[in-house]
Amino acid sequence: MSRTCHFTGRRTSVGNKIRTRGKAKYLGGIGKNTTSITKRTFKPNLQNVTAVIDGTPQRIKASTKAIRQGLVIKPLKRKYSYTRKLNQPAG
Repeated sequence: MSRTCHFTGRRTSVGNKIRTRGKAKYLGGIGKNTTSITKRTFKPNLQNVTAVIDGTPQRIKASTKAIRQGLVIKPLKRKYSYTRKLNQPAG
């Protein structure tokens, strides 16, 4: 599943690029005329991130909208749960 957001499902979509010429009517012209219509693609802003999926960190592609919404939970960079045992003073 390349170029697809893991959380929102955003992927490349298609549309049209419309080229016009002329002057708009409200500016005093006779109107805009379409000269060509060509296909184009709209690609989502996907980022490779490490996220916690089902309790394990995995590398996934996530859209920036999903990251900003807080759908991506990043793993801890360091384990803070482990604490070493300190030497107890004698006595």
